[in-house]
Amino acid sequence: MVVESAAGEVVFLLARVLFGGVLAFMGINHFSGVEGMAGYAEMKGIPAPGFSVIASGVMLVLGGVGIALGVAPVLAAGALATFLLVSAVTMHNFWAVPDDQTQDEMTGFLKNVGLAGAALGFLALGGQAWPYAVGVGLF
Repeated sequence: MVVESAAGEVVFLLARVLFGGVLAFMGINHFSGVEGMAGYAEMKGIPAPGFSVIASGVMLVLGGVGIALGVAPVLAAGALATFLLVSAVTMHNFWAVPDDQTQDEMTGFLKNVGLAGAALGFLALGGQAWPYAVGVGLF
């Protein structure tokens, strides 16, 4: 079991809902702003930018919902960690932008790296029974 107390179970559920909910919301934003995000992705040199925005939106929504509900947590957390680390380096390369963009890109980079750390934490716990979870998993 991930936690040993009733209070710990509630805190772990709250962490899952907050983390997963924010990422799912970010994914939904990908669908409402495909054109703008695709233009930004194209500027960053991402291949097939329109498809990449939609695919990353799907990954964020499914991964976020998976963590929040406890459905396939290993797959959800692994996909989120991968996306967050890759997008930190490819989309928020603060070291390669003009000075007036450095702070914004560094903030995005650090946000993604921090969220990736949380996703890796959920990945490490993915093989255990999660309290208040749907409990469907692949591993």
